[in-house]
Amino acid sequence: MVSPKGSQLASAERRLQDLGLVLPNAPHPLGAYVEAVQTGSLLFLSGMLPVKDGKLQFVGRLGKELDESAGRDALRTATLNALSAAKSHLGSLDQVSRVVSVRVYLATHGDFYNQPIVADAASELLRDVFGGDKMSARSVLGSAALPLGAPVMLEVMFEVNN
Repeated sequence: MVSPKGSQLASAERRLQDLGLVLPNAPHPLGAYVEAVQTGSLLFLSGMLPVKDGKLQFVGRLGKELDESAGRDALRTATLNALSAAKSHLGSLDQVSRVVSVRVYLATHGDFYNQPIVADAASELLRDVFGGDKMSARSVLGSAALPLGAPVMLEVMFEVNN
């Protein structure tokens, strides 16, 4: 991606601006854990929920209380929280050199089989912020329930510059 202000590749922080995205406040743990742990050049983020201002924004299971579109919106919220947690830990998203792994957990009901379409909401947002050359491996897992009744949970591992 070329930055509108020059010929250099746009940084993650610049892409956020270009996309009109404002990161929420970094999430706080809802239990006995930390949101981010860095070891060497790897940054691991805890399971991010669709929380805003300390409140769960979506409750229910995909295929029952919520549809595919709501699942994508919930996952986008969780992804913004992941970006915010990473930025809070690193100081700048420009410190991310690669999105290594994304794990998407979805609370589903019955014969809901569109898990990959919902998970794409996270992958697409991360691609848009960091660029297609930093795309990750991804796993999508269905579950009967997730913490606090959330429909989605996201774990991300980043490679970062030391």
